[in-house]
Amino acid sequence: MDTGGVRIGGQAGAIISLPLRMANRHGLISGATGTGKTVTLQVIAEGFARAGVPVFMADVKGDLSGLAAAGAPHDRISRRLTDLGLQDYTQRAYPALFWDLFGQHGHPIRATVSDMGPLLLANLLELNDTQTSVLHAVFKIADDQGLLLLDMKDLRAMLTWVAEHAKDLQASYGNMNTVSIAAIQRNLLVLEQQGAEQFFGEPQIALADLMQTDFSGGGVISVLDATALMTRPRLYAMFLLWLIAELFEQLPEVGDPDKPRLVFFFDEAHLLFDGAPKALVDKIEQVVRLIRSKGVGVYFVTQSPLDIPEDVLGQLGNRVQHALRAFTPKDQKAVRAAAQTFRAKEGLDTAKVITELGVGEALVSVLDVEGRPTPVERALICPPESRIGPLTEAERAERMARSPLKGRYDQTLDRVSAYEALKQRADVEAQQVAVERAQREQPVLSRAPRGRQTPIEAMAQSAARAIGSSIGRQIVRGVLGSLLGKRR
Repeated sequence: MDTGGVRIGGQAGAIISLPLRMANRHGLISGATGTGKTVTLQVIAEGFARAGVPVFMADVKGDLSGLAAAGAPHDRISRRLTDLGLQDYTQRAYPALFWDLFGQHGHPIRATVSDMGPLLLANLLELNDTQTSVLHAVFKIADDQGLLLLDMKDLRAMLTWVAEHAKDLQASYGNMNTVSIAAIQRNLLVLEQQGAEQFFGEPQIALADLMQTDFSGGGVISVLDATALMTRPRLYAMFLLWLIAELFEQLPEVGDPDKPRLVFFFDEAHLLFDGAPKALVDKIEQVVRLIRSKGVGVYFVTQSPLDIPEDVLGQLGNRVQHALRAFTPKDQKAVRAAAQTFRAKEGLDTAKVITELGVGEALVSVLDVEGRPTPVERALICPPESRIGPLTEAERAERMARSPLKGRYDQTLDRVSAYEALKQRADVEAQQVAVERAQREQPVLSRAPRGRQTPIEAMAQSAARAIGSSIGRQIVRGVLGSLLGKRR
């Protein structure tokens, strides 16, 4: 393991490394399309893995699966090594696990509806304030009723039940507008068409499976195939937010460890905040601020620092800025904003250099061991030791076949939850209604026309006359009651 820090880049033998002790102070990798952000992400992930730190990252373009294969010699890599003066560079593969929300290019990842919670789910469904409040009430009712919301059919069944019992629930939970419930149901249908039904359910991913080290103590890199998720940006964003919230809630406090327990990369980070309500953005800011003490480092990867809300951006102590283009007033504003986030260095015009950087070149500033940002440096990014580019389908299949998690998440678990419980209640209620209706509709013994007796009445009168006493008449009524009972 490399315990000297995470090597990023440098110039002429002066290598810039991120101290592991400061890695949980979070970070930002930004730059225009095609300037080298993905390779930088790959290099930093390798550095964490060498140091024994597990990594989770989303692969939005399908390139990062190459981490699981050794790199190949190339003239450009040789020139970069010479420019940097690196002597200990070795091309090799890194231990990697592959994940996919849809289970096509990796192990399936699932979460339950209950764990997603009403706030994230409301944003995923693009609900208005009224609909969001109704959804919060539905979750509360499910909790009070002891009903598990695990998958989409549980939530649909719960919404239907609440709509049917809205009047009964109103006194305790307020008005359940059936129009709002219908709107939530419609939005659920849209979400299902985007494939969300495959994501919600069990077995839910165990966080320990994302925080593994290999037999040599190196960190295992978990790669989420997000190529299909890019056409479903809200599902992508909500999944990543749910995952970091789960880490925050489940991991114990560790203060300031010597190195992170896990490093988390958010690629296409602007998707997390586009259209998100203020309540959700506030929640993200809170989690980013506090998760540091859980030993988790969060790194955002995006085109411009302006993609990140200011309160979140202020939490990101380690910065790698690739080139930005200043063609429009908005671009120029982004350049100025990026330049202002760095600690200035005498003789270096940060704003000017940002527009001049070449591919694989960046401005870098990290926190030193005392937690102070270092002056910005212009640096060549180190070449990755693993392959630049994706695995072939055969290579991916071979690694999936050897995965230690093979078979753990493949089969969906469908245990008794809200759908089954409410269906059972409905069946019992239907049986009770049927019994009551049958009792009301039972045939009543018709009376004979006036002047004529039914056979039973004739038998009763005959028996009464034969017995001729009040006690006898009481006994006969008992006998007749028995007969009528048998007839029913």
